[in-house]
Amino acid sequence: MKKIEYTAIEGKSLGYWGLLGGLGLIMLIGLLAVWHMEHEGHYVTGMTNQIVWGMPHVFAVFLIVAASGALNVASIASVFKKEEYEPLARLSGLLSIALLAGGLVVLLLDLGRPDRLIVAMTYYNFKSIFAWNIFLYTGFFAIVGIYIWFMMDHNMYRFKKNAGLAAFIWRLILTTGTGSIFGFLVARSAYDAALMAPMFIIMSFAFGMAIFILVLMASYNWTGRELGDNIIARLRSLLGVFVAAVLYFVVVYHVTNLYITEHHGYEKFILLEGGQYTKVFWIGQIIIGGLLPLALIYAPGVRNSRKMLAFICTLVIIGGLSSMYTIIIGGQAYPLEIFPGYEVSSSFFDGVINDYTPSVYEIALGIGGVAVSLVIVAFIIKVLPFLPSSLADEKGN
Repeated sequence: MKKIEYTAIEGKSLGYWGLLGGLGLIMLIGLLAVWHMEHEGHYVTGMTNQIVWGMPHVFAVFLIVAASGALNVASIASVFKKEEYEPLARLSGLLSIALLAGGLVVLLLDLGRPDRLIVAMTYYNFKSIFAWNIFLYTGFFAIVGIYIWFMMDHNMYRFKKNAGLAAFIWRLILTTGTGSIFGFLVARSAYDAALMAPMFIIMSFAFGMAIFILVLMASYNWTGRELGDNIIARLRSLLGVFVAAVLYFVVVYHVTNLYITEHHGYEKFILLEGGQYTKVFWIGQIIIGGLLPLALIYAPGVRNSRKMLAFICTLVIIGGLSSMYTIIIGGQAYPLEIFPGYEVSSSFFDGVINDYTPSVYEIALGIGGVAVSLVIVAFIIKVLPFLPSSLADEKGN
């Protein structure tokens, strides 16, 4: 394999500063939304005492899950020794850290009392998966940061494979922890499933790969660098495998629930009678995020179209957000099974399907977190050499 030359982008064009300015404006709007929610109270949002995790959590969990998947390319290069992915490993590591940072920013600002994070970081209840996640997230920053350092420092490069293996194992543990947040909630019929952890892992592969492909193509297109067809074709094929795997796990999850009598009520709700939640599941998660991208990836007439690939990645991202909406919001909307087998009603909304309409403030906060991730990537590739000067196809390939 030929020697790779990494360079930082110039970042002097009007387009680059326009990008940063636009992302900065989105971040500012997100901060203004947070300020409004904190001063007026969360009654201005769509969240209630019944649905306490709203759109900010949808965006936050999506970004956190995607952060693990964005490290796919680096893991394939270092752990599975596929040299053709080696030039992309630095960008893969950077994007994973940026996505995790954006997701955690959204979570922090949606706490109601962001300063209470100090309590969460100093007092631990190790029976809670949330306490474990504090270590998982901070550990991910540290390990992936060291991994990137080893990739960029010639003196430490010989330890790169070991650091890559550690990052690969840690990312699997991190996503397992995120999925287990839901899998360990036995009171919710939508959750309470050991399959949540591996399903979140495979979802991370698909969501992270889709975002990585978009960032990669945008970076090379906007900076005038050459990006060969071979690497794009490989990434496209990987995305197809991951999207198919996500669909498989979703089918297994729902078939398993249909086999278990206590989950029949939730399955009837989410698959048939859930109103907006059923529509988001079938249209957003299954069709837009699964079947349509899969069909387009393997359609013979558009395999070489990069615009179509960008469209496919966008569909996968929309499907990912729909998946998180179905799991997080839909799971809370279905009433708690306090007395299984009995119909429950009271003045405290027991036995009632909970309504939720996201407010513009919640959506602004979530999109602000996405902007934070993109600003981190855009700034770092300007000041440090993360991008290869060229990814042109090698002769003979």
